[in-house]
Amino acid sequence: MIHLVPSIFIHFIFILALVNGEQDSIYDILKAHGLPMGVLPKGITRFEFDDTGRFEVQLDQACNAMFESELHYDRNVSGTLSYGQIGALSGIASQELFLWFPVNGIRVDVPSSGLIYFDVGVIFKQLSLSLFETPRDCTTIRESGDLIRDGKLLAESIEKNSRAKLGYELDQERFGRKEI
Repeated sequence: MIHLVPSIFIHFIFILALVNGEQDSIYDILKAHGLPMGVLPKGITRFEFDDTGRFEVQLDQACNAMFESELHYDRNVSGTLSYGQIGALSGIASQELFLWFPVNGIRVDVPSSGLIYFDVGVIFKQLSLSLFETPRDCTTIRESGDLIRDGKLLAESIEKNSRAKLGYELDQERFGRKEI
């Protein structure tokens, strides 16, 4: 019940701001929900937020931002805000040991603890809350379609080289044999 009161109050303020014609930025909405502004990077071109807490932001391009580890932001990021957390999150991935894991949620238990938790599947990754005080610059990355195309080209090249090597070895065997 205690967590419900701040949520109702926050939604009331949000609706009042909309009625007055002043829409907060997505960063203001994050702060009002007890989350640091830096969970989303700079470069947001558009955002939507409704009274159920559902939000969607659009970045000018997919990008990566470095914290203690690297986070990848798709061009579209969405989730559901409630006080101190984002659930049903999509569009963010965290890198660990050269592997990328989707971030399913973000949670701040007690702001005074100084910790923020990223739900990356079977574990909650714990980071310092101070890393997320301000939105980070995001470095542009190539679109995943480019990576898939480049990966396919690399695979085709390896396949061709393997066949050429095999053909060379077969030719060498035939060349070395004397036919009678």
